[in-house]
Amino acid sequence: MRYAQGGGLTPAEQEKREAVRLEAASWFEADAGTAGIAATLRVTDRSVRRRRAAWQRGGTAAPASAGPMSAERLTRTQWQRLEAELKRGPPAHGFDDERQHNSPGPK
Repeated sequence: MRYAQGGGLTPAEQEKREAVRLEAASWFEADAGTAGIAATLRVTDRSVRRRRAAWQRGGTAAPASAGPMSAERLTRTQWQRLEAELKRGPPAHGFDDERQHNSPGPK
């Protein structure tokens, strides 16, 4: 999972999260409480408070995502190479494989 690209969410998951943000606007219009909204939408109280403040400043569309915090730094090819190198594991890069030394069981 590549957290640097979209927070580790697939496009479908990103779309679902965006729908939750926009659904919150209807709750704000109904003057629902923060804790109730958070429980219903399965988000934190802090997230609801932030989105409510955005809604109060900018209306129904304001709780929408502002997009990624920064521009992607690696190209698709660089990500693929990084993932391939990580799969090779620590020994391929001159390090001991800590997983072998810390595994439970008889030695």
